[in-house]
Amino acid sequence: MSDRTNFENLRVYQLSEALADAVWKVVRGWDNLARDTVGKQLLRSADSIGANIAEGSGRASMADNRRFVRIARGSLYETKHWLRRAFCRQLLTSQQVEQIRATTEELTLTLNGYLRSLTKP
Repeated sequence: MSDRTNFENLRVYQLSEALADAVWKVVRGWDNLARDTVGKQLLRSADSIGANIAEGSGRASMADNRRFVRIARGSLYETKHWLRRAFCRQLLTSQQVEQIRATTEELTLTLNGYLRSLTKP
């Protein structure tokens, strides 16, 4: 895929991909029970962040775009929930937690900034 669409050039989208890829790498190493419970939920919510940013950018109106970015933010918060559950269940190493935490913190700030930029007149 050499042709990049506009959303692929957005830092917020790139961060969402980085988070989803980091989560994927971690969950692949879990046992079947962990993958089938926490893992599937975590993967779905992490993948949903970027998917909603992409979908919103393809919508006809700014209001639709904002709505999908808000959904992406909800998916980010859901991802944070599942990461907390994974940590509490000792499925993440401290190194994995630190790597993922840095990405989620930057993504949170960037996503909120992107949403603010879409609401300016």
